[in-house]
Amino acid sequence: MRTEEKRVATMARTTNGDGQPVPRRLLAAATRLFAERGFDRTSVQEIVEAAGVTKGALYHYFGSKDDLLHEIYGRVLRLQQERLDAFADADAPVEQRLRGAAADVVVTTIENLDDTTIFFRSMHHLSPEKYKQVRAERRRYHERFRALVEEGQRTGVFSADTPADLVVDYHFGSVHHLGTWYRPGGSLAPQQVADHLADLLLRALRP
Repeated sequence: MRTEEKRVATMARTTNGDGQPVPRRLLAAATRLFAERGFDRTSVQEIVEAAGVTKGALYHYFGSKDDLLHEIYGRVLRLQQERLDAFADADAPVEQRLRGAAADVVVTTIENLDDTTIFFRSMHHLSPEKYKQVRAERRRYHERFRALVEEGQRTGVFSADTPADLVVDYHFGSVHHLGTWYRPGGSLAPQQVADHLADLLLRALRP
């Protein structure tokens, strides 16, 4: 088990007096405060008070405030990578696999909209090392998604007129923009938004 996987497993097991994992309490408090006040205007003291833990507990699981920011987005990205891998490895036509993956990233982004919005608004606060790590993790995700587009183009299922990189940027530009307009309880449910955006992507790729 890699170091990062061990850390995540330990975080999931460790609880405080009420049975709630301490890292989860810290992440929930940090997410709420970062959303309300912004990353740079939220202190470590405010986070630990909101979580009901000590500073020592925070520094035991997270070395710094930007580690919290990194994990807020990291847990979403791990979920999305796992689900994308499942779609990509499925025994189904490439068009079906790409559509499923394209819709899923929209739904999971909306379901974790606070986390993703906070991260993209505050990612410049990360240390250079953490920023580089996030970029590598995101690149792996985008490359797996692009491989589905390229597979369809190579086999003639999708049009090859538009480079696969541009196709990926087109879809993820829409995904990253969700935080600026989508509001829970609005006229469109998450799955409806996902279906519309996935259909737009497939229409753009049809020969």
